[in-house]
Amino acid sequence: MKTIRQIADEIGVSKTAVNKQIANLGLRSGLRKNGNQFAIDEHQEALIKQAFSEKSQTEIENQSQTKTQTENHEVGDLVCVLQATIDTLQGQLEVKDRQIAKLTEALVAAQQTAAAAQALHAGTMKQQLLSGESGADQHLPEQFRPLVEKARELLPVPEVQQPEREQERGHTWGGMEL
Repeated sequence: MKTIRQIADEIGVSKTAVNKQIANLGLRSGLRKNGNQFAIDEHQEALIKQAFSEKSQTEIENQSQTKTQTENHEVGDLVCVLQATIDTLQGQLEVKDRQIAKLTEALVAAQQTAAAAQALHAGTMKQQLLSGESGADQHLPEQFRPLVEKARELLPVPEVQQPEREQERGHTWGGMEL
């Protein structure tokens, strides 16, 4: 036989909680009084402990359900935040893609302009070198000047005097000499 205090200590609850459970189970009338304490037999003790066990199990299940619901809610919130972040990043990526396309177009145009300018400069330099214009050699490094002189000696002189030839032949009209 045990007292209410002993059972409460074993279960880990207060004496008041054990008294309430005794009342809920209808065991009050079957308890024996031993001085100023109630004596609880083994059968009654088992019923009280079983009631607390069932109550604990129900509380655990309720806590588990509450925890699961809270976790589900938190996961849902996290998914929303992540989706918003993904949407923002995709928008930024689209902007960057458009910027890259524009910069690529600008780079291609700049490369074409540079190639045209280089070709124009090369043509101008070739014409100056072949015609022997004064000052054309000044742009060349000293080591290349003898090579340019040798090239002038070997290459034919361009025909720049076409208007003089026409004067020598006379006047033309529509490709016919007059």
